[in-house]
Amino acid sequence: MNKLGALTLMSGLAITSAGGIALAGSDGGGMSDQGAAKMGENRMMSESMMMPSMDPTKGRKLFAAKGCVVCHSINGIGGEDASPLDASTMPKVMNPFNFAAKMWRGAGTMITLQEDELGEQIEFSGDELADIIAFVHSSEEQKKFSEADIPDRITALMSHMSDEDEEHENKEHDEKSSTE
Repeated sequence: MNKLGALTLMSGLAITSAGGIALAGSDGGGMSDQGAAKMGENRMMSESMMMPSMDPTKGRKLFAAKGCVVCHSINGIGGEDASPLDASTMPKVMNPFNFAAKMWRGAGTMITLQEDELGEQIEFSGDELADIIAFVHSSEEQKKFSEADIPDRITALMSHMSDEDEEHENKEHDEKSSTE
């Protein structure tokens, strides 16, 4: 477990700073054979539940393509309407379900912003969400993130939003100046 840089969480799941996951053995003291399997393979958590693979490279592409980057930034690239998601600010070890729970708590606001900014609510599969969570926690993969990762349609939306923000600020400035 030390080699992965992760601690065992009570749920038996941990996400490492490299974006991988680790499963604790049933005794809580080490990795089971399933947990020792290569990262990127689905792992059975119990007879009827599996943990999806978590691929930070796929997550990097999804973060941009799904439009997360419109509101969230990674290393200064992206929007400012929501909190930055730099790996350096994330806990060293995180249960990915806690990250999803945090998203759930902010779902109302995120859906409203998605509909306003993107014209619709973003849809994720479980695998896509797992990959995005892996990316958000992978400092190595985040080093590769650049504006080139952002699809043209998302870049156009972001540019349009910047123009609207600037127009709004200019209007407020003009209104304030005329009242003085």
